[in-house]
Formats: sequence, C-alpha cells, structure tokens
Amino acid sequence: MNNYTFLEAVKAFYRNWNNFDGRATRAEYWYPVLYMVIVACVLALFGKFGVILSYAFSLVNLVPSIAVGIRRMHDIGKSGWWILINLVPFIGGIWFIVLCATPTKEPGYQA
Repeated sequence: MNNYTFLEAVKAFYRNWNNFDGRATRAEYWYPVLYMVIVACVLALFGKFGVILSYAFSLVNLVPSIAVGIRRMHDIGKSGWWILINLVPFIGGIWFIVLCATPTKEPGYQA
C-alpha cells in the first residue's frame, strides 16, 4: 500500500488526471479534496473576482476529481459507476462520503 503525503497525493491527483483505471487509496482521494477545499476558501476571500476564479478552479479540477473518485470506488471493490450516487439529492452525497471513507479491499475480494 502506498502511503501518500499531502503534496505527493496532490501531485498524483494531477498526474493521473485522465486515469480511470486502477485504484486510489483513501489518502490519494482525501488529500486532494482537502486541497480543493483550502483553495476554494482562499479564493472566497477575493470577493466577486474570487468567485470567478473559484468556478475556473472547479472546472479545471472536474475531470481529475471524477477520475480519482472512480479509482477510489475501484479500491473498495465497487464499480466506478458508483460515483453517480452523488446525483441522488442529499442522501447520495452522504453515501458517497461513506463509500470514500471505507477501508481498502484487497484485490480479488468478493463481497
């Protein structure tokens, strides 16, 4: 298992921006989430211009976020399509957080 530091996880997030195969550990998923929340909070300090920058930042990170979410689902033994649970209002987002916090399942694990 690869234990990522904060910076290594963010670098891997951008390096694997178009990789929808494989697995992503909890650290590889949650450190970039933390990074994006911190950047969004800093951009919010700039008022209306910060909102525009925040939208641009979110747009740039859309595909990498989807990719790491799919890899995270693979890591817990689920199909990548499980990221679509986010489309269910309220409950879907909560369930996705629970799924992303689930420990890694070893390859070949059958639920």
